[in-house]
Amino acid sequence: MWALLAAVRPGLRLFRVGRGLQTPHPVPPWPPCSVRALVAAGRWDPGNRRLGGVDGRGCGERPEDDQEEEEEEKDEAELLSHQPLLLAGAQRVCVLHPDVKGGTSHRSSAEWQVAEAAALVHTLHGWSVVHTMVVATRTPGRKLIFGKGNLAQVTETIRAHPEITSVFLNVEQMSSATKMELEAAWGVEVFDRFTLVLHIFRHNAQTREARLQVALAEIPLLRSSLKSSSACQDQPGRGSRYIMGSGELQPTDLQQRVLKEREAKIKRALERLCRKRGLLRRERARRELPVVSVVGYTNCGKTTLIKALTGDAAIEPRDQLFATLDVTAHMGTLPSRMAILYVDTIGFLSQLPHGLIQSFSATLEDVVHSDVIIHVRDVSHPDSELQKASVLSTLCGLHLPSTLLDSMVEVHNKVDLVPGYSPPGSRVLAVSALLGCGLDQLKAALEAAVLKATGRQVMTLRIRLAGPQLSWLYKEAAVQQVDVVPEAGEAHVTVIMSQAAYGKFRKLFPD
Repeated sequence: MWALLAAVRPGLRLFRVGRGLQTPHPVPPWPPCSVRALVAAGRWDPGNRRLGGVDGRGCGERPEDDQEEEEEEKDEAELLSHQPLLLAGAQRVCVLHPDVKGGTSHRSSAEWQVAEAAALVHTLHGWSVVHTMVVATRTPGRKLIFGKGNLAQVTETIRAHPEITSVFLNVEQMSSATKMELEAAWGVEVFDRFTLVLHIFRHNAQTREARLQVALAEIPLLRSSLKSSSACQDQPGRGSRYIMGSGELQPTDLQQRVLKEREAKIKRALERLCRKRGLLRRERARRELPVVSVVGYTNCGKTTLIKALTGDAAIEPRDQLFATLDVTAHMGTLPSRMAILYVDTIGFLSQLPHGLIQSFSATLEDVVHSDVIIHVRDVSHPDSELQKASVLSTLCGLHLPSTLLDSMVEVHNKVDLVPGYSPPGSRVLAVSALLGCGLDQLKAALEAAVLKATGRQVMTLRIRLAGPQLSWLYKEAAVQQVDVVPEAGEAHVTVIMSQAAYGKFRKLFPD
C-alpha cells in the first residue's frame, strides 16, 4: 500500500508551467482550542474553571475511546498533508478580466470586478498585482476564452512583462485543457477564481473542520486535472493508459482510485465533526439560548459588528476577504439582559461554483438552526445591491424556513463612509460597527425579533423572598425588575422567559 501511495501521490499535483517555482510552505499545525468559542457553546464552566465537552469531561482527562480518536486524527492529518494548489511564496500577478460583450444578464462593471479580483490577490501574504487587463470577448465559453486577435495581443503583453510570474484569469472556473494551453502560450502559471479562492481558504482555515472542507472542495479540481492528463495519454503518439497491452493500468487510473478513496475518507471525517456540532446545538437548545447568525458578503464587517455588539475585546477583525472561515460563537446580551449567542459565519462571494458552497454546507448548518439572521451589507461598496442578491441566492439554496427568511434583520454597515446616508425603509437599520453608531437601535430590533421567534414573554411573578425562587429566575430567565414588598415578605419580579422555563418554574415552585 505504501508503495502504491508513493507511486501515485506525485501525480496529484496540478500541471503547471511557470517561472521561479518555489518550495511550498509546510501545512501549519492546528491551533489550540478557543476558550471563547467553548464559552459560547456551553462547554466552559467559569464557576469551577472546567473546560471540556458537553458531557462534562475536562481537557486533561482522556476519553474512553481515546485510541479511536487518535487514529481518526492521524488519518485526517494524512488527508491534509498534500501540495498547495498554487505556487508558494511571493507572486507578481497579472489580473486578466474577460469583459463579456452582448450579455443580457445584470453584471457588475468590469472595473469593480477587477478591483475585487485584485483584492483577492492581495489577501495572500507577499502577493501583489503588477498588471491588469480588461479584454473584450464575445465567446467566453470557447476553449481559449478570447478570439484569435485578442489572444495574440494578450500573449504579447504578458511576454513583454518579465516581472509577471502568474496570471489570474478572472473567470469562475476553466478546464484543465484551457489551463495547459494558456500556460504553454504565456509561459507562466494561470489560475481561475475558483482556484484562487480555494488557495485563500487553505491559508485562512484554522480548525480541522475548515481544513477538511477545503480539502473536499479541492477534489473536483484534482480530478479534472487527472482526466485531462489521461486524455493526453490516449492521444495518438502519446502511448496508452495500459502497460504493454497487459491490461494493467498506468498511474493515472490508480490516482483516480486513490482520489476517490480520499474523498470518501474526508466526507466520513466531516460527518464525525458534523455529529459533534449537532451535540453542541442540542446543548444550546437545552439551555434555551437564542442563536443569532450573522451573514453577509465577504469583508462587509460581520466580525467588527459582533465585536461591537458583544464588547468582546478578544475578537480581532481583519480588513481582508475571507478572514473568517471557521464558524465562531460569541455570547452577548440584549437591553433586557437576555443572553444570546452571535454566530459569525463564512463570508459569501459571487461567481463561485456550487461545489464550493456544498463543501462548506456543514459550516452553514448553524444558519439553518438559528432563531434570527442578521444580514450585514457594506453600503459603501458600489456593488452593494449585487452583493445582496448573491447572499440571498446562497441563503435560498440552504432551504431555510420561510419564517426565518422573512424575519431577517437587514443591517447597512459602514455608513460613516457615506455622508448623509439614510436607510431606504423602516425595516432596514443603518450602523457603523467601527464607530458604534446605531447599535442601540439594532439591539432593540434584535430583542423584538428574538422574542417573537422564540416565543418568550414578559411576565410578572410573585415570589417569596425567603425561598430560592429569585436566584432561580436570575439563572434561568432575564430578570427585568424586582419590586420588594417587605411587609408581605414577597417580591413582584418582572421577567422574560419561555413557556418551557415557566413550566419548570411552576413545577419546582407550585405555591
